[in-house]
Amino acid sequence: MVKTALANISKLELAKSLGLSISSLYYQPKRPAIDEEVKHQIESVQVDHPAYGHKRIALALKLNKKRIRRVMKKFGLKPYRRKSKKPTKKADLNKPPTKYLNLIKALIINHPGQVWVTDFTYIKFHGKFIYLATVIDLFTREVVGFSVSRFHNRFLVMSAVLNAFENYQSPEIIHSDQGSEYDSQDFTDLVENLKVKISMSKKGSPWENGHQESFFGHLKDEGVDLNRFETDGELLEELYKMIYYYNHLRIHTKLKMPPNQYKQNYLQKDIKSIY
Repeated sequence: MVKTALANISKLELAKSLGLSISSLYYQPKRPAIDEEVKHQIESVQVDHPAYGHKRIALALKLNKKRIRRVMKKFGLKPYRRKSKKPTKKADLNKPPTKYLNLIKALIINHPGQVWVTDFTYIKFHGKFIYLATVIDLFTREVVGFSVSRFHNRFLVMSAVLNAFENYQSPEIIHSDQGSEYDSQDFTDLVENLKVKISMSKKGSPWENGHQESFFGHLKDEGVDLNRFETDGELLEELYKMIYYYNHLRIHTKLKMPPNQYKQNYLQKDIKSIY
């Protein structure tokens, strides 16, 4: 009888009799409030890491990546991206194949210092080109050496390799593409005199040095507008900061952590295995 009587009372009448607002009698889903909170958390990550996509944000917040992707799509949150293309030199297009083979194509990479990969890119700066050459450890993804110059030549790439040797032990292999800078007599003599094997991608196969291509893509897509700086010195300082950020702070999608942290974790495990 009580149930029948209540069924005949409208929600408006019931709310008045209980001294409540009618809206309180309807179900209010919690999802919008939860999504709003997740949105604020995502935005807080993007303050320091504006180029993070949903995968790295999920790692930073320790939340499900599908949930992060849904909330970012819902609120129109997007990572910062700047697109650019890598130039191709006509001299390299007609250059005969190198004598060096790709030694890392089927190689299992399982420790730091096994393979370094190297390449260079250009940066447009106030109507001129600045060239950046880097050397990356293929296991840790850490930038171990770099060089900046107004010219792209053998001295640019040799300086990057020498910079890496200043702070790290010799690798087993150094891998590059077949650019004239890397196939020059000076560069190959330098590497061979350091007792390091030379490996080169097949001509016209940039994917065989894809880790370097990927790094430069992230550097340019995620970087700030470098033309806001006035001098070459300010630009150089910013490049140092960007490389430090990449090595120590930026979460690498595959590693699930920054490269330097990944290296330290590996070294700690290696020490523990000895004892």
